[in-house]
Amino acid sequence: MTFTAEATDDKGPFTDLPDLAARALGGAVLAANDESFAEKENLIRPYPVLHQAHTFGHNGQVYDGWETRRRREDGHDWAIVRLGVGGSVAGVVVDTAYFTGNYPPRVSVEACTVDGHPSVEDLQAAKWRCLVPPSPAEGDARNEYEVDEPGRFTHVRLNMHPDGGVARLRVHGTPIPDPAAFARMPLDLAALVNGAGVTDASNAFYSDPAGVLMPGLAASQADGWETARRRTEGHEWLDVALAGRGTIRVAELDTTHLKHNAPGWASIEARDGEDSFELLPLTRLQPDTPHRFVLDNDRPATGVRLNIFPDGGMARLRLYGTLTPESLTELDRRFADG
Repeated sequence: MTFTAEATDDKGPFTDLPDLAARALGGAVLAANDESFAEKENLIRPYPVLHQAHTFGHNGQVYDGWETRRRREDGHDWAIVRLGVGGSVAGVVVDTAYFTGNYPPRVSVEACTVDGHPSVEDLQAAKWRCLVPPSPAEGDARNEYEVDEPGRFTHVRLNMHPDGGVARLRVHGTPIPDPAAFARMPLDLAALVNGAGVTDASNAFYSDPAGVLMPGLAASQADGWETARRRTEGHEWLDVALAGRGTIRVAELDTTHLKHNAPGWASIEARDGEDSFELLPLTRLQPDTPHRFVLDNDRPATGVRLNIFPDGGMARLRLYGTLTPESLTELDRRFADG
């Protein structure tokens, strides 16, 4: 068996990385200096931007986004977002969908690192670093900005120069969790919040494969990984880099909400460096069911491939185990360096 489920130095589009500000990860818009026309919380909504022209409320046209008043004095408008999981930032997307005569001509993004549960006042007093300098923005467009600022960040601040409206903010990057939270105890080695990530997939027609590693229960059929109907021989698969090198003892394959499009069977292969081995043999799955498998395994792994036969979807993948001492030391170092 051959597959790749390890992190790689090859850089693809930064939008392939998870959105660290996602509400499903615990992201939140904590504060904004102004939200006269549309609420700041809309910035991190997971849904596509909605718009219906000529719908007016007490504050004017209703927008699915964040919109401030027309500024009559010097300065600019801002909103502070807590990332759901701290990490390095590879790029941001400032989406001005449907903002045509009221979008900001320029935007900038800053970031800071304040662990724990800081107040807005604590954040305003923090040391902020520039991720995106004041840069031109287009109206009714996905404005993408690559970031080349090393470090681990917990919060970002979106600035509009001088004012206007933004529909969505996405902060794409790599999670860098605090290993102290693991407390040297078993954990989900496949959880995105613990540092795991999807590295490849055979098919991602209906949804972002990273959804299968998100926290909590799937909210709907769309909240997970689902492939197109396979019309050729073979099967679909998903590669996951684990949070660190560790030994997996329990696997959970959840097909909740997938009633007529669950896989018929599944298996899991594990990888440790150049060595590969079977973690879960070919196993029958049921629709709309959380499956839990206790594994007879004592070999550590750095990544896995989830195979589904022949196609279908998976709401969540959980792989519970323990990190090796060496891996935990490496995570401690990475967190400290961030």
